[in-house]
Amino acid sequence: MRFYKNQHQFYIGIDLHARTMYICVINNIGETVFHKNMECSRDNLELVTNTFGKDIVVGVECIFTWYWVA
Repeated sequence: MRFYKNQHQFYIGIDLHARTMYICVINNIGETVFHKNMECSRDNLELVTNTFGKDIVVGVECIFTWYWVA
């Protein structure tokens, strides 16, 4: 990833905890378009990612609870 230089339409950051996840989405010019603290579930994650299409990058800050995101 050190030399990865592609641009994307949206960037999703997730602060993942055992029962909740704080999701923030910014667009390609740095504007926050979504931010919300949500219950950890596949349905909630898919709701957010499907809302913003396929040209997204997802970054997750977490401890050992990340496995279900992958």
